[in-house]
Amino acid sequence: MLEIFLICLAFGCFSGILAGLFGVGGGLVIVPFMLVLLEAQAVTSDLAMLIAVATSLATIIMTSIAATLTHHYLGSVIWPTVRNLSMGIVMGVMVGAWLADSISAESLRLVFALYMLLVAIQMGIKSTRPRDPFAAASFAVPFKTIEHSTLKVSGVGIGVLSSLLGIGGGTLIVPFLSKFHIPMRYTVAISSACGLPLAVIGTLSYAVLGWGKTGLPEGCIGYVYLPAFLGIVLSSMVMAPIGAKLAHKLPTVILRRYFSMLLFLIAAKLLWAVFV
Repeated sequence: MLEIFLICLAFGCFSGILAGLFGVGGGLVIVPFMLVLLEAQAVTSDLAMLIAVATSLATIIMTSIAATLTHHYLGSVIWPTVRNLSMGIVMGVMVGAWLADSISAESLRLVFALYMLLVAIQMGIKSTRPRDPFAAASFAVPFKTIEHSTLKVSGVGIGVLSSLLGIGGGTLIVPFLSKFHIPMRYTVAISSACGLPLAVIGTLSYAVLGWGKTGLPEGCIGYVYLPAFLGIVLSSMVMAPIGAKLAHKLPTVILRRYFSMLLFLIAAKLLWAVFV
């Protein structure tokens, strides 16, 4: 287990820098990495995907706590919105974990690969689209009131997809809230705060669903792989702030373009494994 911990400790530096540099959730890179790591240990493909998703969700707990505290200190978290959205998310997360444990590993890989392709396309478009000089003006368009029922129902869908994919939900929550003309500083803060109950309930769900399963590697609590979780969390939390600082110094538009190409390649590899 020590070797796994050290490998994940090194990988956490990479995922942490990416998270800070591009603002993407760790699940995008943690899940594919975990698949390679687990397959090298001869873990069966049906278990490997579930362990990868569960462990990715577990790492989001710590990063969500840190991010939420920072955003709350800055006064950016709209807590009533977080509360109503989280009610739906918690229900969706439990459903998503159950679905992941019920469907085939190939289906789960297919869903994740398609999600990666979507994110890659979005990142590629953003890297070529000219900046809107008025985009940062939070006063340009007034807030729209979001019905509580809309938040709860949308939260269910966000929770299901996030739990299936092992992501914090930011790539789903931020675009959803942006449609109501909520400024970016608030949408990101709300997304971070919603990521905490999402990750906690998702991790517990996968731990319970995987309890007593045979064929799991040593160090697992259900489907959550503790050595990998600890290694990734310890180093990624240290490196994420460094990535955020690099975002202000490096040509992030060009780097984003290359990163989107990397996501395309990873998604293509996953799709190849499913269909070939």
